[in-house]
Amino acid sequence: MYRPYRKPIYSWLLTLILLVCAENVWAQKKTTRKKPPPPAPVSELARLRDEFVKATNEYKASLEKLVVFYEADVMRAEEKLAVSQKLLAEGLIAKSQLEENERALAAAQQKVAETRRQMTGADDQVAAVLVEQAAGEQLAKNLNLAKQRLVRTSSFIRFTGGPGWNLGETYKIQRFFSDTFKHELPIAVFGQGAIHDRWRLDHRNAMDISLHPDSAEGQALLNFLQRNGVPYSAFRSAIPGTATGPHIHIGRPSHRY
Repeated sequence: MYRPYRKPIYSWLLTLILLVCAENVWAQKKTTRKKPPPPAPVSELARLRDEFVKATNEYKASLEKLVVFYEADVMRAEEKLAVSQKLLAEGLIAKSQLEENERALAAAQQKVAETRRQMTGADDQVAAVLVEQAAGEQLAKNLNLAKQRLVRTSSFIRFTGGPGWNLGETYKIQRFFSDTFKHELPIAVFGQGAIHDRWRLDHRNAMDISLHPDSAEGQALLNFLQRNGVPYSAFRSAIPGTATGPHIHIGRPSHRY
């Protein structure tokens, strides 16, 4: 009688063992894949910087909303003044009432100007600390550059000046600037500011000027400082999306204490 061929049982066991081994090898490879490295720890300075930038942007956003209301007040005051001028011409109101409306318009315009100044000041304060920090890091990487009395790079200029500078001599700089350009020196931060306290930066003997170092006024100021041995750091860099950036820091660099 014919009997069909049957594979020995050990061949089935061998196939099963090979399949199990292959699955274990694949699983082992899957589990031994390299995990991505953990993110670098955030430094205290970086954390404070991010917090300050966030808080400043929120502060600016609130000022932007506020300035809309102040501008509406200006429009209403202008309309009221125009009506009072017409009534005065017709002899229907006293001149004192017109003068009162003029003062109201001036006060409304002043509120708008002050709010916009606060918005610009917030930008300048953030930029001042961030670009000074970046300049310090760049000098720390290049000791030969840091030893030079006058350092020029694409983003900043630093002049070490003489040893005797102090904020008491500010009047000389203000007098030179006002005599030359017929308006006041645009000082953004004078001495120690709140941001310097928070970041433990010594800014007590320095001030920040809201001038681009490549502008005509900025160049004239830098030349005056250099002729008189006044130390300064002039920054061309901006902080994209955060601050305008360019400014002139008069005094020694703000070291951390």
